Amino acid sequence: MEQYNLDANDLLLFAAIAEAGSFVRAAERLQLPKSTLSRRLTALETRLGERLLTRTTRKLQLTDFGQAVLAHARQIADEVDAATALAQSRQASPSGRLRISMPSDLANQLLAPMLEQFIRQYPAVELQIDLSPRRVDLVAENYDLAIRVGEMPEDSTLVARRIWRYTPALYAAPAYLERHGAPQTPQDLTGHARLCILTRDREPAEWLLQSGEQQHLIGGHAAAAINSPEMLTRLAAAGLGIVASNRLFAMPYEEKGELVRVLPDWHLPLVTIRAVYPERRLLPGKTRAFLDLLEAWLRPDS
Repeated sequence: MEQYNLDANDLLLFAAIAEAGSFVRAAERLQLPKSTLSRRLTALETRLGERLLTRTTRKLQLTDFGQAVLAHARQIADEVDAATALAQSRQASPSGRLRISMPSDLANQLLAPMLEQFIRQYPAVELQIDLSPRRVDLVAENYDLAIRVGEMPEDSTLVARRIWRYTPALYAAPAYLERHGAPQTPQDLTGHARLCILTRDREPAEWLLQSGEQQHLIGGHAAAAINSPEMLTRLAAAGLGIVASNRLFAMPYEEKGELVRVLPDWHLPLVTIRAVYPERRLLPGKTRAFLDLLEAWLRPDS
């Protein structure tokens, strides 16, 4: 089989000639002699075995084969432009307005020091953060980035990048367990005060407890259902029930003896936290800088 050994530079020159519509204009834009462009194009056509352009005294006309090759040449030109822009953006200091949406609990409990570091490290970035549980429309509302917890609906216009995972477990205050007894099996949770996340359907979240291959679903009535893990953990520390919490949320209370693990052999399914942003050819430097610092701050499977 014949080997063509094409030079990508010749394809870029061909694209420039086709875009300019003449050798003269292309030579002016590229600051190359017209004779050089003509010679390189002829060599490219010779290697390909077909004409790319029909030359007349007035204009250049693409052949059908030339149209097909031009599509590939433009892809190469786009990739070169993207690589150049990437190099330039990495050399430049991130700047401009950066609009982010994230849950308030995540920001307050885990990310406050990271946000402080970002503001100090990138003073030219104007950071705007919406701390609300609602799922913003990134494109329509002009957000650069959103931090989202749990499963996501399919959306071809967004890029989802996993930044952290955790496994929730059950916690309660020692005082609560003294009053109501410590559950020994998932079945013992029946009748206990559940402190649950409020779902988007405005119902208390069910708990799917897992231990090895065993599973047990706990649902129904809840003593409180709130769309704030931080508030639920505080209520549990106050002795008002049992909560399914992230270990890092519960840790400050555990260290003070205000919470203990309930059913330590059981846990809830793994939860994934993702950074979501509009699908773009090149991620802006300000967004990339935030994501890099965020991923350095968080660790997977913590």
